[in-house]
Amino acid sequence: MGNIATNTKASRDYIILETFEAGIVLKGTEVKSLRQGTAQINDSFARIENGEAFLYNAHIPEYSHGNRENHKPDAVRKLLLHKREIKRLEGLLSQKGLTLIPLAFYRKGPWVKVKLGLAKPRAKYDKRQLLKEREADRRIRQTLMHKLKRASS
Repeated sequence: MGNIATNTKASRDYIILETFEAGIVLKGTEVKSLRQGTAQINDSFARIENGEAFLYNAHIPEYSHGNRENHKPDAVRKLLLHKREIKRLEGLLSQKGLTLIPLAFYRKGPWVKVKLGLAKPRAKYDKRQLLKEREADRRIRQTLMHKLKRASS
């Protein structure tokens, strides 16, 4: 599997409750552009409308060697999910405060897949606490590495 793009803000801004794998309907120039690895999905989200799933605000830049048939970079793209998954997601998204966000674009064989996360937004104080914990862990690791280097010398 080749990772194409990841949502770097997702784990910081959201609590991921569950993940889903979805296919995505793309044009040829979109696939070629994705292979160049310049897609951005940090501010994108997915919605269920009329029994179909769509991805919004995913930026796939125009293909550099494309012609006048090139795609629109910020177009709404259809996601491919089973009907039972869509119905289940509809029920889950109707609950207050849940949203569907893309976590990553990746290649799986010849296809491009989207990893979707059912997420709950983190409160501001939760984000601060998470950052403090990560910083403390980093300092502990640095101190241990420094002591190990000093002991081995």
